[in-house]
Amino acid sequence: MLLNLHVKNLVLIEEADIEFGDGLNILSGETGAGKSIILGSVTLALGAKAGSEVIGRYGDYAYVELNFRIDDKTKETELNSMDIFPEDGILTISRRIMEGRSVFKVNGETVTAAIVKKITALLIDIHGQHDHQSLLYKQNHLIILDKYARDELAPFKDKLAGVYKEYNEARKALAGFTIDDEERSRNISFLEFEINEIDGAELLDGEDEEVEKNYRRMVNSRKIAEQAAMAAACLDCENTGASELVSRAYSALNSVSQYDDELKNMLTQLSDIDGLLSDFNRELSDYTEGLDYDAEEFAATEARLDTINNLKSKYGSTIEAIRAYRDDAAAKLDFYNDYDNNLQLTKERVQNLHDEAAEICAGITGIRTAAAKKLSAEICQALEDLNFGQVRFDIEVRQTGNITPDGADEAEFMISVNPGEDLRPLAKIASGGELSRIMLAIKNIISYNDTIGTLIFDEIDAGISGRTAQKVSEKLKLLSKSHQILCITHLAQIAAMADTHFLIEKMVDENHSETVIRPLDKSQSEQELARILGGVEITESVLENAREMKALANQKSSDSFQN
Repeated sequence: MLLNLHVKNLVLIEEADIEFGDGLNILSGETGAGKSIILGSVTLALGAKAGSEVIGRYGDYAYVELNFRIDDKTKETELNSMDIFPEDGILTISRRIMEGRSVFKVNGETVTAAIVKKITALLIDIHGQHDHQSLLYKQNHLIILDKYARDELAPFKDKLAGVYKEYNEARKALAGFTIDDEERSRNISFLEFEINEIDGAELLDGEDEEVEKNYRRMVNSRKIAEQAAMAAACLDCENTGASELVSRAYSALNSVSQYDDELKNMLTQLSDIDGLLSDFNRELSDYTEGLDYDAEEFAATEARLDTINNLKSKYGSTIEAIRAYRDDAAAKLDFYNDYDNNLQLTKERVQNLHDEAAEICAGITGIRTAAAKKLSAEICQALEDLNFGQVRFDIEVRQTGNITPDGADEAEFMISVNPGEDLRPLAKIASGGELSRIMLAIKNIISYNDTIGTLIFDEIDAGISGRTAQKVSEKLKLLSKSHQILCITHLAQIAAMADTHFLIEKMVDENHSETVIRPLDKSQSEQELARILGGVEITESVLENAREMKALANQKSSDSFQN
């Protein structure tokens, strides 16, 4: 549930800290007081678009923070799968809105808006002022139906998703069979040429590096020989060469080594150096002799390097890449050589996958049809409870013939609000007030099948009054027994049902306006009810009426809870 909302420097709000309670939380106030700002602050924290216009005059940024209590282990597991870990059961979501950018954080860690939306989809459901208009669009009817039947549909949809992916890939593959015999013959000839060119080179592992090294040595052999000769002269020149000098040093120390053991150690080192120099001289001599080569050997090395580099320029930057290209070309060649058979196999695969997907879709249709009957009956009963009278409601499930990842159906809500009237599409006959009540009925039913703990209703009372308003209030109260409800309302019948009542006011002076929100105690709540009932002038009779309405609401709530 939503524990707390903290707002700072948002539009007309300097700072507000709201502690929400269990059950039904009511927010009321005069028109224009800023009730929409309060709801808007929640949607902003949850990832709604925001520009710099929401930043108030009290600083250079706006800040919104929501604190949720997570006490559902399943929900906690889902959050953990997103690398979100509530701390002591508390999840904090915040958003700092600055000029040109926003920063979202979850438990202090910066995240993207997409992550926030994914998280909050598990925690809260917001029904805005115009959300009931979504019922006018037929595509949303199937979404509602599937939400109602999600447990039964889930294994079928999961299976369909995998089959549909394969089916779609197979159709794309089939669409690729578009070449004629002439083009196929050209492709075969070209592939055979490429394969023969690569095979004819008889490339060896690591050969490119070895050939390039040898070529580089041959091209620079004269320079190498000159410098090698100079090195040899430095080491083995008579009288001044390094080897001669080391020998002299050895003789000098050897003549006095009998007088100090340390000199013997030095003699050993000089002996080792002399040995190393001798070995090096032999290796250098052998290397120099190896520099001798003929023009034929050079030409062969150069030609081999050209061959390798030519293949690299065509087929890949390494020998491994060239071989991979050859294998791919061979596979294509096999495909073209067996083109007709491959075409037939692909057609069969498309058909088999289509049949498998169609079978799954038929199962989905069956589940939807059964769920539609059940949901229709529940919605019809809920609408009667909301003062619709002799209403009839039905959900028509029709097969479209087109397989999609969601099945092959469409759904449409049908309704009759008057006796003797035929069922007609909801979008053609329902008023705004009726749509609001229908949406409330649907949310009331669907909410018992989901795990979302907090529901927000923004002016669910639009277009209703009197007995209908009373019915709506009772339905909201009933829903609040299993969910935390936040509801913005203008109707006393709904406000009277509040477990927690907040008043939103706009404070105006000569210089500026400011929206403030405060919780109301029992007496203050009765005063607010009286204001809603009686307008500007609150008489004792109006106040008494408010007290009676509050007492009646408490009684109905108690009776409902007991039943």
